Amino acid sequence: MTSETMISIFLGVGLAASVGFRVFLPLFALSLASYFGLWELNDSWNWIGSIPALVTLGVATAVEIFAYFIPYVDNLLDSIALPLATIAGTAVMVATVADLDPLVTWSLAIIAGGGTAAAIKGASATGRLTSTATTAGFGNPVISFLETITSLLFSVVSILAPVIASVLVIILLIFIFTIYRKLRPRLSKK
Repeated sequence: MTSETMISIFLGVGLAASVGFRVFLPLFALSLASYFGLWELNDSWNWIGSIPALVTLGVATAVEIFAYFIPYVDNLLDSIALPLATIAGTAVMVATVADLDPLVTWSLAIIAGGGTAAAIKGASATGRLTSTATTAGFGNPVISFLETITSLLFSVVSILAPVIASVLVIILLIFIFTIYRKLRPRLSKK
């Protein structure tokens, strides 16, 4: 496996994590990176760097970010965003992974890309439900702001320093797993 292939995998994992916070923002960032020649995508994904894709993903990103600042609408979005995040996490892995057999690419995309995005989206959706229950939705815009900033940071770091992004993803997943393990005994007692 070449270093270019490894870097492309790190990019995909970082963007998949970012998708777990906002579905369209990392796709928009990838579109920008492709358009400006920062990243070369797989041949079948070059369309993502086109102007129509750039505009479409930019508008979708703005709408998604705005909608997450509306309490209760954000919970509704989370219910449809989990499957979308899984698909988008898979897609960014397929779009970025270079020089691998299609079977390996798709397997990696589904497991690492879709799995990472789903794990993070599930955790963020759970956090938002907790905020809704404990603050009657008034705390949700703060969570939405933090998620948007995290998605933006993960996207930028993934594009500029994919190895660092992958390390951050591992740390984030360990953090999520640790919180889950601490909450699990409390949930099973109910």
